[in-house]
Amino acid sequence: MGTLDWIVLGIFCLGLVGIIIWVIRQKDETSSDYFLAGRDATWLAIGSSIFASNIGSEHLVGLAGAGASSGMAMAHWEMHGWLILILGWFFVPFYARSGVFTMPEFLEKRYNKGSRSVLSIISLVSYVFTKVAVTVYAGGIVFKQVFGIETMFGIDFFWISAIGLVVLTGIYTTLGGMKAILWTSVLQTPVLLIGSLAVLVIGLIKLGGWHEMMAICQAVPVNADGNTMTQLMRSANDPEYPWTGVILGSAIIGFWYWCTDQYIVQRVLSGRNQQESRRGAILGAAFKLTPVFIFLIPGMIAYSLNAKGMINLTSSDAAFSILVKELLPLGLKGLVVGGILAALMSSLASLFNSSATLFTVDFYQKFKPAAPEKELVRVGRIATVVVVVLGILWIPVMKGLGKVLYAYLQDVQSLLAPGIAAVFLLGVASRKTTPMAGLIGLISGFTLGMTRLGLKVFASGIGHESIIYKVFLAPNWLHYEIALFFLVIIIMIVTSMVTPQANQLAIRGLYFGSATAEEKAVTRASYNNWDLAFSGIIIIVIVAFYAYFW
Repeated sequence: MGTLDWIVLGIFCLGLVGIIIWVIRQKDETSSDYFLAGRDATWLAIGSSIFASNIGSEHLVGLAGAGASSGMAMAHWEMHGWLILILGWFFVPFYARSGVFTMPEFLEKRYNKGSRSVLSIISLVSYVFTKVAVTVYAGGIVFKQVFGIETMFGIDFFWISAIGLVVLTGIYTTLGGMKAILWTSVLQTPVLLIGSLAVLVIGLIKLGGWHEMMAICQAVPVNADGNTMTQLMRSANDPEYPWTGVILGSAIIGFWYWCTDQYIVQRVLSGRNQQESRRGAILGAAFKLTPVFIFLIPGMIAYSLNAKGMINLTSSDAAFSILVKELLPLGLKGLVVGGILAALMSSLASLFNSSATLFTVDFYQKFKPAAPEKELVRVGRIATVVVVVLGILWIPVMKGLGKVLYAYLQDVQSLLAPGIAAVFLLGVASRKTTPMAGLIGLISGFTLGMTRLGLKVFASGIGHESIIYKVFLAPNWLHYEIALFFLVIIIMIVTSMVTPQANQLAIRGLYFGSATAEEKAVTRASYNNWDLAFSGIIIIVIVAFYAYFW
């Protein structure tokens, strides 16, 4: 990077520091202030935070790498703007009426205390040992490649960048809470979009245009049935992304992530009312249409440039960082590095804050229900620090196992999602779903999911003729996920038939059709024709994208 790049990056960092100082000076007096920004966030902050929180290492490294290695296959997961619309239009009213801080707290109101505890534990473990770990690991790798620095002060630059990323993010998350995350996202999101769009445009110009990229990638088969890198829908025999699994399988993961995961839903919970939360979700849905173009397609551009001998693509996961390093002019490179920094910091900050919220609200407050608000904020800050420390301690493990763990990351999500998605879906769909069914659904889904993961990691010697292999390991990962989802639904329906139903008054407003006339009026007054129109445009864009790349 040149002097101008460092100046641009420095200006961006000063802007972040200014926002953080401004937020910190607005004292967090209550737990609602710290964890949910006082439930006073606007649609712009919510939508920006949804997008910035979502964009992490899985996009900078994984999505661009997927574009370079397999083309359009992963685009299904990036066309999930329609699921964010479901969050805004259908789930925001439920969550707003419940007045909850966390998704486990919502399950307690809909089901029972056991469901809350189980989901809290699942969420905390998955955050620390998958999302935090992978983001930190990939951050160290990306910055080492972009800066081109091998060592500093005799220390591997990977360690300096990875630990620095965790510490800096941890400081502003600990001090500023959700307000810091929301308002820094307002600065981070446009920087990330502008910088990444620059990579796309300059990459296409360098290559010779869109048609040149499509021509090169259309000539590359990705399976034995002749599907190419540019095709979204692939043969049922495709080993990784068969059409029989990818549509519903990606939707199950998306429903869990966008509509029920604390990491994302905490942003809409912070809205000052249903209107702001819904419009924030609509904005987030619009932003969600961009990663295909600013990360996945640049990966395909990198593959094409490498095929023409114009760059040296050492590995598919290095696609985005090599484009930044090789193609961008002075000044613009600093802006893009700022965007990368923004993406990783925002993703980590959201993880830290969500983890602290889960621990404080779902465990500490239950242990000490009379704890004053300032004590809850203090515990939340301490919990954030603990998660930061755990993230740092996990770096050496990621250094050695990172490639293995990253290869299993989508698998982990596909194994976590079915049980949680089924429990939320049946819980809001029918009052007849019983409290015990919710608890059994969570436990059975998690157990069957982790059984497959454990066997894949630790039981490589299982014979292919054994029943264990045929049931847990032989199925395609998406087919296994779909089967697990429906199995959990069946288990919950059967359990509901033989266990007592919940008190109908206690769960009023927490399932479809149970809202009062007054609550329905509040929801109806929270949107207008413009909200409907923008949502419709997003759906049209998604349909057009599928039609083009089908």
